[in-house]
Amino acid sequence: MRSRYRINNENAAHFITSTVIERMPIFTTAACCDILVHSFEYCREHKGLRIHAWVILDNHFHAIVSGPRLPQIVADLKKFTAHELLGQLKLEGREWLLNQLSYFRAAHKSASSHQIWQEGVHPQSITNDEVMLQKLEYLHNNPVKRGLVAAPEHWVYSSAHEWLEGATPLMRVDPWR
Repeated sequence: MRSRYRINNENAAHFITSTVIERMPIFTTAACCDILVHSFEYCREHKGLRIHAWVILDNHFHAIVSGPRLPQIVADLKKFTAHELLGQLKLEGREWLLNQLSYFRAAHKSASSHQIWQEGVHPQSITNDEVMLQKLEYLHNNPVKRGLVAAPEHWVYSSAHEWLEGATPLMRVDPWR
């Protein structure tokens, strides 16, 4: 099913979520998470993506992003990471997961034997500081809410580290304004 949500104002920051099909736990190894982090960084350096906040969990990621041609950048990011993640899953010997990603592939995805991402990213435009703060809190507290860590800054794959004095984040965030 195609998403009814669209990015209508490419100049605005958007809160996006991308979920693995059937909520399969792909991002359980550093290597898989690093593929997504490096892809975000590539899109920042070469495509003009601005990353304002982010978090990667086992079966999805949230991000607050902006930039020119945002729908195309996000589509490219998902396509590239899908290819790279399939290769990594093969290297890790996670055949059971590859079998599931093949089994649950949508019928119209005939160009590939597997499907990593659900379609769409459910974009929500960030219209003011209040909405930005709400989305930041939701995004950074997601690992805490799921019982994975006691505090947002304890989750390695998150921009929550950006706010800790002396901490070195995995990926720096861009200012919102």
